[in-house]
Amino acid sequence: MVIGNILLDIFISDAGSLKEKRMVIKSLKEKLRNRFNVSVAEVGSHDLWQSSQIAVVFVTNDRKEADKTFQFITNFLDENFPDLHINIHKEIY
Repeated sequence: MVIGNILLDIFISDAGSLKEKRMVIKSLKEKLRNRFNVSVAEVGSHDLWQSSQIAVVFVTNDRKEADKTFQFITNFLDENFPDLHINIHKEIY
């Protein structure tokens, strides 16, 4: 069993309020859940209106599959959220 963990440090330059930030983050979380069947939660920067920290976690059978999932998620974020500045930190357990 392999556990993949992705920590996304996100900067939302267009957000002018917490409400705008939450709309963007909610959309991102729902799309990741629906597309990749992963667990997603906002784990940091709750009260900052232009920053967020999102954790994405999944379980798979082997490391190759985890690497593929990492790549699919990274590509998905690049294609669907080009206006967000996202730093991605990946770990496998």
